[in-house]
Amino acid sequence: MPRRQITYSSHPTHRARMVHAQGERQFRTYDTSQIRPKKSKAPMVIALVLVAVVVIVAAFAIFNITKGCSKSGLEGTEQIVASDVQVTVPEGASASDVSNALASAGVSVSADAFLDRAKELGANQKFQAGMYSFSAGMTVDQVIQAIASGDLGGYSLTIPEGYKLSDIASAVESATNGSISAADFSAAASDASVYAADYDFLEDAGTNSLEGFLFPKTYQLSPTDTADAVVRMMLDQFRNEISALDWSYPESKGLSIYDAVSLASIVEKESSGDEQIRSQVAAVFYNRLSSSNKETFGFLQSDATTAYEVGHDPSAEEVQADTPYSTYANAGLPPTPICSPGLDCLQAVCAPADDYGDYYYFIFWTNDQGTTEYAFSKTYEEHQAAIAEHL
Repeated sequence: MPRRQITYSSHPTHRARMVHAQGERQFRTYDTSQIRPKKSKAPMVIALVLVAVVVIVAAFAIFNITKGCSKSGLEGTEQIVASDVQVTVPEGASASDVSNALASAGVSVSADAFLDRAKELGANQKFQAGMYSFSAGMTVDQVIQAIASGDLGGYSLTIPEGYKLSDIASAVESATNGSISAADFSAAASDASVYAADYDFLEDAGTNSLEGFLFPKTYQLSPTDTADAVVRMMLDQFRNEISALDWSYPESKGLSIYDAVSLASIVEKESSGDEQIRSQVAAVFYNRLSSSNKETFGFLQSDATTAYEVGHDPSAEEVQADTPYSTYANAGLPPTPICSPGLDCLQAVCAPADDYGDYYYFIFWTNDQGTTEYAFSKTYEEHQAAIAEHL
């Protein structure tokens, strides 16, 4: 369709047409940007808002995921044990108490964070008492798992009643996988005078070994413990165990604590675990120790002392031989204790049976039910008759 010609007069002159044409050309080339309507910014603002919302939602989601994984701020794999350390969790300690104890020992960087992590794992109500050994590099979850399961870590060393020093040394070497050798432990326990200043019950031990004073118990050792540390641990236990004992009876018989421990070590080897039997056996040995008695004249006559010396069940010839530990050849107590007695034997020596003042002999045997029976006699003739009847 042909473009319509626009004019500005119904009767234009040549001059008018020329002016009009020039004005039309100027209009077409005129910069109209300043008078054009401005475009709206609303779409761009909306887009920016949407982007911000997406970022916030994503950040919140990531935060919640992270929070769900570790509300405590501690990752389960985070190493929180910088060096080997022991921490004691007492009986009845709360999870908060445990967390504080760990933080104080340098195991955890934050008691609150550790407690929060334990709660996340549902372990805070499962913590168990004990002395725990934690190794350098352990993670927060490993520490929590150890306390919740009662895994004390380190080494567990059990010393039964009746073990002698050489047995204890071997047990230490075995329990520590050789990190403390039997030779090193024996050397550390070879001279009681080294420890006498710290342990008054060793006052009369002289330079004898610590035989008899290494208390039988189960101990928790850390990988960094030395032979000396283990020796002191056992001496500490001995001191704790005897704290309530009354030594007045053995002292009334002229015995020192060292002598009483020697006698208790013999009772340990010659009696069963029955408290009554132990007190009766102790009474018999006290009777024999009296040099005025007309049955043994002050000789203990214990095969166990010679067994300690020779390292096996002795023969009749060996017990009668004139050797330091023969209590048939030598009156009185042997030179040293012969083993580590338990608390019940120490108690028996402190309080022997008071109605056995005239008994000097006993024998024991295993009956058909597999239990040990004892027969006590006042005279040698009664003793021989008991042997004929039961052995």
